[in-house]
Amino acid sequence: MRPRVRTAILISGRGSNMMSLVKAAQDPDYPAEISCVISNRPDAAGLQKAATAGIDAISVDHKAFPNRRAFEEALDGALQDRDIQFIACAGFMRVLTPWFVDRWDGKLINIHPSLLPKYKGLHTHQRALEAGDSYAGATVHWVVSEVDGGDIIDQVKVPILDDDTHESLQARVLEQELNLYPKALKSAINSTLGG
Repeated sequence: MRPRVRTAILISGRGSNMMSLVKAAQDPDYPAEISCVISNRPDAAGLQKAATAGIDAISVDHKAFPNRRAFEEALDGALQDRDIQFIACAGFMRVLTPWFVDRWDGKLINIHPSLLPKYKGLHTHQRALEAGDSYAGATVHWVVSEVDGGDIIDQVKVPILDDDTHESLQARVLEQELNLYPKALKSAINSTLGG
């Protein structure tokens, strides 16, 4: 059996998707080993969840650095120090610069709460409601320099109901994200390893 890939999860908040990946990785046959969780916000609730799950939980506070490059160099250093081979962004609310994206090219994925290429960026559920769409959803994609512009790994569609609000739609999409992301991470790692 081939060794599992040392994977870091980058977060900024609660860590809902992070925990779905942590749970999936408890299966010894899952190709990713969650080696650490890193947040750019020291107060992110997900850090405590990761620590409770016995995972190395690290804060690299973006506010402690004079600019994006200095922050990303520190982030990259933390990843290198832990021999990380693959990164999954899960609610990581920082736009990564081309410098970082190039360093991790083909080893960096993200989950986004829309059916890309629709609604890149923020307020995706509100935008889908305002447009009168029949479906919302979530996408896991490769990270490239263009925000939410990388090749799609997998998607899930969620019907928009007549009485949906931003909050109700967000909750139903998140429920599907928790199933989507572990499958997509597995698929991304297997395709990288040629498996």
